[in-house]
Amino acid sequence: MSEKVCSHHKSKRKKIARRCCACLLALIILILFTILIIWAVLQPKKPRFTLQDATIFALNVSAPNVISTTLQVTVYSRNPNSRIGIYYDRLAVYANYHNQQVTVFTGIPPVYQGHKDVNVWSPFIYGSNVPVAPYNGLALSQDQTNGAVTMTIKINGRVKWKVGSFVSGRYHLHVTCPVNIPIGNSKNTGIIVGNGVKYQLSQSCSVSV
Repeated sequence: MSEKVCSHHKSKRKKIARRCCACLLALIILILFTILIIWAVLQPKKPRFTLQDATIFALNVSAPNVISTTLQVTVYSRNPNSRIGIYYDRLAVYANYHNQQVTVFTGIPPVYQGHKDVNVWSPFIYGSNVPVAPYNGLALSQDQTNGAVTMTIKINGRVKWKVGSFVSGRYHLHVTCPVNIPIGNSKNTGIIVGNGVKYQLSQSCSVSV
């Protein structure tokens, strides 16, 4: 008689456990479906970046494969979303030459960008006597002959999305801005600013999040 009661209790507990699991699964599906609907309604868009100008203070090729750079870039960032704010965190700006980093990282302070808001940053980036890879030496010499160096301004960091009082987790942000920097080419004209020369670029940047 005791064995029948024990078996009945076990069966009842299994039914309760199955019901709890089913309810929990349904709740998770409902939450995910709600988030999906909200996300579809909000239609989140990536921030848009533009490299507006670059002021060259120093750009020297002291050897076939050694480069020194000091410049200030102006970066324009716009939040295209009308219902989503963006928190920028741990942004770092640097320059690449043929996929090789040739300046140190320059940090941009964390900032919140509201709906349809715009931020403009003008960081200095520099690198002193940076050796480039041997396979880039020929390209660097060719660029010097042509009177311009083609670089890429990179911005890496993290962003968080804000909807109402909800703030998402961090997402990696990668911004790539190609730029052609004159070095003594008379065909390229700029505006003298102190001991530097400013070149208007208005170069759109690619953004991945």
